Amino acid sequence: MPELPEVETIKRELENSLLGKKITQVCVHHPLVIRQPGVEQFKKGIEGASVKNILRKAKLLILELSNGKSLVIHLKMTGQLVYPGNGKKSRVTFRLSDGKDLDFNDQRLFAELRLLDDWRSLKFIQGLGPEPFDISAGQFKDMLAKKKTRIKPLLMDQTFISGIGNLYAAEALYRAKIDPQRPAQGLSEREKDTLFNEIKDTLSEAIKHKGSSIDQYVQLTGAPGGYVKYHKVYGREGKPCLECNTPIKRIALGGRGTYFCPRCQK
Repeated sequence: MPELPEVETIKRELENSLLGKKITQVCVHHPLVIRQPGVEQFKKGIEGASVKNILRKAKLLILELSNGKSLVIHLKMTGQLVYPGNGKKSRVTFRLSDGKDLDFNDQRLFAELRLLDDWRSLKFIQGLGPEPFDISAGQFKDMLAKKKTRIKPLLMDQTFISGIGNLYAAEALYRAKIDPQRPAQGLSEREKDTLFNEIKDTLSEAIKHKGSSIDQYVQLTGAPGGYVKYHKVYGREGKPCLECNTPIKRIALGGRGTYFCPRCQK
């Protein structure tokens, strides 16, 4: 699933490509991805409006329109936005005033499109925890203080801290040399500081390299993200740790595959 770096990359690219342009037509090729409202209301509420502003909240994209409505996009596992699109894989095509199309692709139909009067009213958004870039190290340490949950699943809990998923939680914990199975409240003050800094550094580096293409994620142009070659543990099961040569281990934790170095991470 695209995480904060991937969605932030798309958000920035959308700003460069779509701001100020009018959506002249909406072609819905598969109605299942339209979650709210009905298809005809969805089309009617968008057609003729211009893209006024583009926001990101955790893993959600929000296109604020000139008519006061907002298009909320949750890419989930296989959602893609491609511009200019060719319509070959599109579930929904947004025709723009520049004569080009924005394609919304979703191979497995998990992604969601919503047209809302107020995106802030969406229950998912209301339940989000703060993003790593919006809090201080002190606030992060206070958040961890009484959490008995294992640190890796906790970092992936969007109600605790938002934007981090399986990939970047694994990478940040490796860089902080913390075993993903440890209880959050058992981390030392120094370890909490280190982890907080590594979370922000990992996310920043991934944004710089346009995210990680490990499944279906692509940039707005359709090109893959370039951060995969910098992964230190994710997807490297059995390969030598880049620091100690111990084989990277993969275990199930919180229902997800978790990669770590059993020697470096304590």
